[in-house]
Amino acid sequence: MSFWEGETCEYCGGAIVEKRVTLHRKVKGNYVLIENVPAGVCTQCGTRYYAANVLKTIEESVRGRQKVAREVLVPVYSQQ
Repeated sequence: MSFWEGETCEYCGGAIVEKRVTLHRKVKGNYVLIENVPAGVCTQCGTRYYAANVLKTIEESVRGRQKVAREVLVPVYSQQ
């Protein structure tokens, strides 16, 4: 049984299913990616929901309590 089984989206009423997602965040002026994050995702509108323990783990990751898995170079484009 999934943590999200039977739950519905508060915005559109769609079913929520568990998926692994990648988060993009800016932390202290630097962009970070957090991969393989378990989330409840609405099948209709895509809204994401996170359990409290997952949010705590994410916070520990971005505060440097977990070792960085790898670094990637990201190209930046500007439209002036």
